[in-house]
Parts: sequence; structure tokens; C-alpha cells
Amino acid sequence: MRRVDSPQAAARPVVALMAVHVLLSALTYLTAKRALAELPALTVLWWRLLVSASTFGGVLALLPRPRLPPRAVWGRVVLLGVLSGPGNQALFLLGMRTSSAAHGALIFSLTPLGVYLVEVARGRERVRWTASLGILTALSGVLVLLLAPGLTALSGLFLGDVLLLGSLLAWVFYTTLGRTLVAAEGPLRTSAWSNMAGALCLLPLGPWVARPEVLASASLLAKGSLLYLGLGSSVLAYLIWFAALSRTDASKVAVFSNLQPVATALAARVALGEPIGAEVVVGGALVLLGVRLTQAPVQKGLPPRASRP
Repeated sequence: MRRVDSPQAAARPVVALMAVHVLLSALTYLTAKRALAELPALTVLWWRLLVSASTFGGVLALLPRPRLPPRAVWGRVVLLGVLSGPGNQALFLLGMRTSSAAHGALIFSLTPLGVYLVEVARGRERVRWTASLGILTALSGVLVLLLAPGLTALSGLFLGDVLLLGSLLAWVFYTTLGRTLVAAEGPLRTSAWSNMAGALCLLPLGPWVARPEVLASASLLAKGSLLYLGLGSSVLAYLIWFAALSRTDASKVAVFSNLQPVATALAARVALGEPIGAEVVVGGALVLLGVRLTQAPVQKGLPPRASRP
């Protein structure tokens, strides 16, 4: 007889996966700022997608068939590629030129709110008071963490913030629309196909944005940051994100985005020597409480697991 795991036991792999994802995402803000200090945003984007798409292509070559998406889902794959590359990643890098790492993390902490509302509107999730309360609690922790020094961060609507909000919107729809493909084809193939589709969309821009002479003259730290964006952020983080989506509700996965500002503050403390004040302790406690509330079991079962690895 097949053993049925409790909701708490089933949630443990998701928590472990998203803990790693939070760390990778927090480092993304810092490495993006470092790479953009020496390289144009579109140059970083082009090489980032080239590195990630090449890596995914090599992985797919080692897998059993199918290595290409079925014809029936080509449209979905192209849409996910546009949302991922020209949408999420391009707007993210363009926005991070003028926005701060902490502000970028704050904006992306709105991910669970967007995903939850989209999933409820599509009828894929029920309105749940625990999830709603958890998201609001975690978001209040983010606001305490980032706005405690003052409200000057909200004194104007900057171009970088607008671009990051557009990047967030693309990521929300990428998450919700990609979940069906994950259930059918698995997180690895979904991540690979969508990433490669995004790279193909931008490949024709190479003669104008690749700028190999600029890349060659960049420092090793900038080149290492670019390599991290291609492998750590675009390959490993995407795989972990979709692997978590194959195990539980999208809003439960997305709420871990609220941990990113905390992790970003900690990473900035280690890398830049920025002090950690009381707002980090209070805000971090609220974020963790919000994650716990959102992860509370509210359904009898979990969505179907991916049919392929």
C-alpha cells in the first residue's frame, strides 16, 4: 500500500528548495549591481542568456527524449521565453542600473501578492485567510526592514523602480503560466525550453549589444558576476523555482520572495560591511511568521507532481 505523507512532511522539500533559492536570489541583486558597474545592461543580458541557454542545451543533450518541446506547447514555451528573457531579465537589469539592491528586493517581495491574486482570479486557488494574512504579515516585515531609516525611498517614482515593477509583472505571469507546463514536462525541461526560447528572441541583437571588447576589458569580479547571473540565477535558481512549483501551490512558493530582502541585507552585511539594525531583527521575524502562516496546510492534497524529472 502506498504511504501518504502528511502535509508537513510534504512541505519540507519545498522549504529546503526555496531556502537555497532565496540565497541565490539575494546574491543576484549584489552581483547584478557589480556587473552593471562595468558593463551595459543589454550586454549583461545577452551574455547571461547565452551562458544559461548553452548550459541548458548541454543538459538537454544528456537527457532521454523528448529534448524538444511537443508541438502542442510551442506557443506556451515561446510565451514563457518572452516573459523570462525580454520581459523579466531585461527589465530587471535595466532597472537595477539606477535602483538599489535593497529596493529591488522590496519590489520583488510583492511577487506572492501578484501570484496569489492571479491564481485566485484564474480559479486555480481558493481565497484563504491564512495565505492572505501570511502574505500581508511578510510584506509588513519587508516594509519594516527597508523603510525603517525613513520614507525617503518613496519620495518619487524613479525610472528604475518602474522598470523593476515591469520585471516583477513578467515574473508573476511567468510563474503562473509556467506551472501547467511543469506539471506535464517537469521543471528541468520547462526551465531549459523557456530559457532557450528567451535567448533565441535576443540572439539577433548580438552584433549591437554583445560588445566583446567591453567584456574583455572588464575586471575578473565583473566577469565572475556575469557568470553567476548566467549559471546561478538563470539555471540553478530557475530549476529550483519550478521544482518547488511542481510540489505545491504557486502562492506558497512565491511567498518565499519575502525572505529575499532579509537575505539581501545579510549578504550586504558580509560583502559590503553594512550594519544590521533592529529593523532587520523585527522585519525578519515578521517575514518568517508570514512564511509560516502561508505554508500552513489548508488542502487535503497537493497538486500532481511533474511526470518527468
